[in-house]
Amino acid sequence: MKLFDVYPLFPIEPVKASGSWLWDKEGKKYLDLYGGHAVISIGHNHPHFVEALKSQLDKISFYSNSVTNSLQEKLAEKLGQLSGYPNHQLFLCNSGAEANENALKLASFVNGRKKVIAFKKAFHGRTSGAVAATDNPKIVAPFNAGHEIVFLPLNDEQAFLKTITTEISSVIIEGSQGVGGIHFPTDSFLQLLSKKCKEVGALLILDEVQSGYGRTGKFFAHQFSGIQADLITIAKGMGNGFPIGGLLIHPDIKPWSGMLGTTFGGNYLACAAGLSVLEVIEQEDLMTNATKLGEFWMEQLKSFSEIKAIRGKGLMIGFDLPDELASLRKDLLFKQSIFTGEAKPNTVRLLPSLALSKTEADLFLEALSIELKQTVSS
Repeated sequence: MKLFDVYPLFPIEPVKASGSWLWDKEGKKYLDLYGGHAVISIGHNHPHFVEALKSQLDKISFYSNSVTNSLQEKLAEKLGQLSGYPNHQLFLCNSGAEANENALKLASFVNGRKKVIAFKKAFHGRTSGAVAATDNPKIVAPFNAGHEIVFLPLNDEQAFLKTITTEISSVIIEGSQGVGGIHFPTDSFLQLLSKKCKEVGALLILDEVQSGYGRTGKFFAHQFSGIQADLITIAKGMGNGFPIGGLLIHPDIKPWSGMLGTTFGGNYLACAAGLSVLEVIEQEDLMTNATKLGEFWMEQLKSFSEIKAIRGKGLMIGFDLPDELASLRKDLLFKQSIFTGEAKPNTVRLLPSLALSKTEADLFLEALSIELKQTVSS
């Protein structure tokens, strides 16, 4: 049997990792400033994270949600404390796609409606509902449970005001559109969404799968606007590489037996991983580090005349390049041994561990300067 070939792969096979660094099977060392789409939140193989998983493996790794699991309760308590949502409820699942599917389903349970407002690339994942909400013309899939989705341009207040009615079940928007090239909704736009959702009885869903967990310097990106969401979806940085996702649910939404379901969600190992991540974020003050280094990078990037535009908060940064510099991401990887991300057509994305050091941030700037000068001169 061979693998189903849907991912373009670099000819690099990492076999070891520590902090912000990777080593391939030939022993070559790479600086990781992407972390697998913002998954590595506290650094590869953080000692506290590793010990938490090893310790849990010595006890029990999995049993179904039909038994009491106090680790789930500890995770929920710590998450409520650090996130600023102590009164919301937590439903644990496996991924951002599953979290968003359950958020849409839950909104329909609450108001009995099926129509959803979304924004370009506002969904993570590859389940039927998430796929239907992408703008990829190659993908066609029915939307989950008969929902109808309406796409609007990000930050277009007039288009939103024309569309938001009592037919709308939910409005879903990312705290920052990571895959779309790091585009943030404005504070005033999020405040408008929050206000109008309340007026028509729709639920506001904040997709913080990539932009959450301290990445922007606040626990959730939408918290810069001062609003609170009815439902918040989380995953990626939640487990530092261990598969886990979740849904934060407004306290006014009352659960009933069988309302939502998951097989692997909230298993013992996932909870141990998730709890250890929160403990490290708190103990090492990683949100402050993300803010400081993000501000440093943003300021330094302005000095490169070759860069067309820079967007970001904390350690979630994107910058645009002209066509003649479109090879920069590959040049950084193969010539400077630095992993970064991209968004089409010519955006470089920086999503490193929140534990990134100033020395490592400087290394990137030095490498960037070298590659930009070489490309321009050639």
